[in-house]
Amino acid sequence: MKIIFFEVPKAEQSVFSQSLSGSELVFYEERLTENNADLAKDADIISVFVDSDINKNTIDKMVNLKFITTRSTGFNHIDCEYAFGKGIRVASVPAYGSHTVAEFAFGLMLNLSRKIATSNTYLKETLNYNYLPWMEGFNLEGKTLGVIGTGKIGKNVIKIAKGFEMNVLAFDLYPDAAFVKENNFEYKSFAEVVSQSDIITLHIPYTKENHHLINKENISMMKKGVYLINTARGELVDTEALIRGLKEGIIAGAGLDVLEGEKQLQNVQNAENEEIKKIVALNHELIKMPNVMVSPHMAFYTREAIASIQQTTIDNIKSFISGNPINLIK
Repeated sequence: MKIIFFEVPKAEQSVFSQSLSGSELVFYEERLTENNADLAKDADIISVFVDSDINKNTIDKMVNLKFITTRSTGFNHIDCEYAFGKGIRVASVPAYGSHTVAEFAFGLMLNLSRKIATSNTYLKETLNYNYLPWMEGFNLEGKTLGVIGTGKIGKNVIKIAKGFEMNVLAFDLYPDAAFVKENNFEYKSFAEVVSQSDIITLHIPYTKENHHLINKENISMMKKGVYLINTARGELVDTEALIRGLKEGIIAGAGLDVLEGEKQLQNVQNAENEEIKKIVALNHELIKMPNVMVSPHMAFYTREAIASIQQTTIDNIKSFISGNPINLIK
């Protein structure tokens, strides 16, 4: 079988070459889109990451394609329904970031609550070794953390929060009663979690149904001075509504590892349409706000997580070739 990998740095390519030596492998560091899909026109299997765009047109150009394995938990960059209709199976890496992303979410919380990064930048620029009134922070202890989504990442966030002696409210379509007993928190409705939390953190996959889950209507329900953390997907949050909430003081600060329309962020002049241009311009405004911390979709990025991604991807490919595919998206 011919297996073509996209978005794989040269330093990582040998791991796949050594473990999949019985197949024909081709590697590209660039992302896969419909504009370069001819590179994979004879692929039986492709492996991609989150910046690739596997839409209908991309899929149609890969006439031999039988299997797509994404090296990510999220799969909204793949038109899965269209792939399924053509008999193409799709797999993901369901659990690589369960600790990694949870830890990063708390890194964002701590930077917002204690102004660590901004104080460090100020000291480097001024050499003024004194704390100033604007550096005053607040304790996480005793605050109410609202966790939206209690999958593997959300559960680890809750465990960490209990270590900080935070109160935890959670929302999930499928509450885990046993986990509640073990960790002493409450499941409540989405509206209750949003309106009663001091800090809200998102840990759910993106779907068409939860597009702009955080929007102007429920931002108006939030506690004045709430903080928002998003390490899930940018499209869960209405960017324009978030900026308005920040300007009006409803939201005191935001820690964002993901942005709506983040793939186009550096290419606003080449954006496909006016709506994308608008989102990118809003992102530029958001990034420059002093009470917003933004990182470039790197919450997953640790050596341990990368090793886990690589091994699960290898296992996905081997199991598909052997006729017993695993980690399939249904």
